Amino acid sequence: QVNETAAREGRRPIVISSIVDEAMSATIRRDAQAQTLDLFQTFIQPLEAELGAKSSHTAGRTHGMANSHEYFARMEAINFAQSHDDGAATRDLDKAQVIFVGVSRCGKTPTTLYLALQFGIRAANFPLTPDDFADHRLPASVLPYRDKLFGLSIQAERLREIREERRPGSKYASLDNCRYEVREADAMMVRERIPMLDTTTKSIEEIATTILHRAKLERKIY
Repeated sequence: QVNETAAREGRRPIVISSIVDEAMSATIRRDAQAQTLDLFQTFIQPLEAELGAKSSHTAGRTHGMANSHEYFARMEAINFAQSHDDGAATRDLDKAQVIFVGVSRCGKTPTTLYLALQFGIRAANFPLTPDDFADHRLPASVLPYRDKLFGLSIQAERLREIREERRPGSKYASLDNCRYEVREADAMMVRERIPMLDTTTKSIEEIATTILHRAKLERKIY
């Protein structure tokens, strides 16, 4: 496929390789009509020379089960996050370590999945909608778990940009609607004394790490 691409486009493709098998890697470097950048040649060989140790060159180690406890904690947390994404299910919410609330597209889902994948934390998320703002109260499904709630907020201008990519020209993405939803959601979280974090200028890693410490969540993966 690499050589076919080179012939079709009249120039060499760039191949970035992380293949562990040395024989296969050598075949690519020798036979591929491409500019090949081998990550293992670049990093592993100098480390071997510096440390006086030989890499095992074992494929698939990052997906292995060397630590079965961490593996199953991660899988359980990911399954939990997917099952309880965006209020899709309310069953077993008592098993959640944290439940994120906030307006649509404020970062609830990526934060939930990141905490599950990196730390094995069972996280759920629930959207705050205009119906909740009209009722001036939290969704009934999350009321029994008030002590597990953590709010995510975002600046209306940034929210409009994100929603515009999803539903261009819609009322959902309009700046006035975004301002209304953010204002009402923030007011509700303040009124209900729910800890809150502004996600506007923060990376997903920073958001997750901050919540990890502020909510005093017990990590399952270290």
